[in-house]
Amino acid sequence: MTLPIDPTRIDPDDIGAMQTTLEMDHEPAIEHVREVFTEAGFGVPVEFSPSELLNEKVDAGRDPYYVLGACNPAVADRALDASDGALGALFPCNVVIWEEEPGKQRVYHVSIMRIARLVGMAPDDDEMTDIIATTGELVDDAFEKLH
Repeated sequence: MTLPIDPTRIDPDDIGAMQTTLEMDHEPAIEHVREVFTEAGFGVPVEFSPSELLNEKVDAGRDPYYVLGACNPAVADRALDASDGALGALFPCNVVIWEEEPGKQRVYHVSIMRIARLVGMAPDDDEMTDIIATTGELVDDAFEKLH
């Protein structure tokens, strides 16, 4: 299969990649990230631990890894309209927290709004540009407050 986009040419800014490191244990980091994103205007309707699931089901031996499915309802509603419903296949916006080593957690996020536009699931128009700007500001605010 030939990819329609050369992944080696994608700048992390093109997909809204953001990451930071928290100097704390895994469980407190999850609570902290959840609290900060909630205060920034996101709900967290979905959350789960892939590491727990994989360790249980296939004895993967994975270090702690957690996914918070964050969603700003007003922006999500606009994104569904702007994409004729297609963007819902990428909902919610995930923020992942994984343990790099005890006491050190990586927090990582990419913009599903930017990715949807990049791959043609959402239009490249003024409405989507505004949606991307709005979610970007919310995520920027959350990442600034994580420390």
